[in-house]
Formats: sequence, structure tokens, C-alpha cells
Amino acid sequence: MNITKIGHCCLLIEDSGVRVLTDPGAWTDAQNTLRDIDLIVITHEHADHFHVESLSLLLANNPKAQLVTNSAVAKLLPKQAPSPEIIEDGDRSEATGIAIAGFGTQHASIYSALAPVMNTGYLFGDRFFYPGDALTRIDVAVDILAMPMIGPWMKLGEAIDWALALQPTTCIPVHDGMLDPRTWIYNYPTQVLADAKIVFDPIEPGETKEY
Repeated sequence: MNITKIGHCCLLIEDSGVRVLTDPGAWTDAQNTLRDIDLIVITHEHADHFHVESLSLLLANNPKAQLVTNSAVAKLLPKQAPSPEIIEDGDRSEATGIAIAGFGTQHASIYSALAPVMNTGYLFGDRFFYPGDALTRIDVAVDILAMPMIGPWMKLGEAIDWALALQPTTCIPVHDGMLDPRTWIYNYPTQVLADAKIVFDPIEPGETKEY
């Protein structure tokens, strides 16, 4: 499995000959010119994960691309978007050419008075779990974990504890587009996770690594 960091939460996953793009959001425009994308996966409706203009450009450049998302995002898709495959908590599909399983139902709380937003985390190829904006504890083994770093809905310590609970082999930091520079905050999970024999492996935007 090859994983390329496009930016923030937008990742290009290449596995079993399938090219999957996660959460094309407004924090980067590097995804807008990508081609040969087979599958676009969107976890929830917030603009740093689901940017209509970026999605429209991606679909224009990748007319054969399929969409996977949940029912809440499906209602917000632009008119030219193809009908998505709905994968939510407890669902599993291999129709896209790669095994995808859905986990979780809600975005982590930002504030109690705000209406909840549907969020679905996705496990790709039975190896790589990308949670969107929730620290969902899933009941299956995870090899590679996308670990959110900062946001109004979380503390870094919560994300570290979540990673320790899931016990992946490797953690890749995501949800870090608002950090400038990013490097200082990486020191904490690097130290703690190393003690648990978990590799914390930052990928810079534009960089690809094989797992």
C-alpha cells in the first residue's frame, strides 16, 4: 500500500491497483489537478474534508471516478456528481476493487449546543483506518492509522490515547493543515508511541511512502 499526503486530510491511497482519494477539502488545492483517481471517499460534510469546488474539479478530471460516503454527505453532493455508494457504520463493500468498511456515526463534539454531524471512518484494505473527525475505537486489527493532530473537537492527548488503544504498527498524522510549522507538535506522539513500539511517521505534503 502506497500513501501520499496531499494535504491536511486529503490522502492518495494506492492498493491492489486502485487509487483512492480521501476528503478533498478546502485546506489544499493540490488535489484539484489529480488524474487517474478510481475512488473518492468523503467522511463528513465540513469544508476541510468536503469542498464542493474541489470535488467538481476532481470529477471533471476523473469522469470514471466512483464516490463513497455516508447518507448525510450524499444529500449535499453537486448535481453532476455520480450516485455514491453509501457505506456507513457496520457496512462493508469490495465493489470498488478494494475492501472498505465503515465505522462510527458522529463527528466528535465541538460544543454541546451544536447539532451533531454524521461522520464515518473508513478501513481500507483491512489495513489502513482513516477516521475522519472522530476517535472511533474499532474492534478490528489496524496496521496503519491516520491520527488527527489538532482541531476544535479534540486534544492531542486524546488522540495519543486512542492510538495506544488501537495499537497499530504505524501512525500517520493528519488533520494538521492549520499547524505552521507542523514539526513541533510531532515531538509528543513520537516519544510516547515509540515507547509502545508504534512508529509515528509524518508524511510531508507531496510525499509518498510505502507500507
